[in-house]
Amino acid sequence: MKKILPHPILSLVLWLVWLLLNNTVAPGHILLGAILAFFIPLLTSGFWPEKVCIRYPFTLFKFVLTVLWDIMIANVIVAKLILGNKDKLQPTFLHIPLDIEQPLAISLLANTISLTPGTVSCDLSEDKKTLLVHGLHEEDPEATINEIKQRYEQPLKKVFESC
Repeated sequence: MKKILPHPILSLVLWLVWLLLNNTVAPGHILLGAILAFFIPLLTSGFWPEKVCIRYPFTLFKFVLTVLWDIMIANVIVAKLILGNKDKLQPTFLHIPLDIEQPLAISLLANTISLTPGTVSCDLSEDKKTLLVHGLHEEDPEATINEIKQRYEQPLKKVFESC
């Protein structure tokens, strides 16, 4: 079964995203989405060096909701910052020490940070222990680092590192 459907969760997500992006459940889109959801993971399975294991799906679901909420809030904050006095901005580079080790978890953390307006992941150290992040306005860099570690890194560590 693994050779036919190597990443069943990815297939399900691709199919649902296809239907959401097309904003329809017409039979043709259901079928085309299912075909794409079947073939894309099958054709790209060679690019996945390790097996993806999700130990706590509910934690992952809460993580996604947290990220979506943070993106909405950050949009408002960034809009206020860029429409306000730009001389008061305090852009900063943050060096975030990583506790997670799995490449997929590190990638998801870096992408989550970049998806949140006002921050962008810039670099990962050679030893994969430190993530360099640029913040648009950081009054307390240590508090931001702790927030990223608590809100994003800890759930990812629980979901992926326990496998």
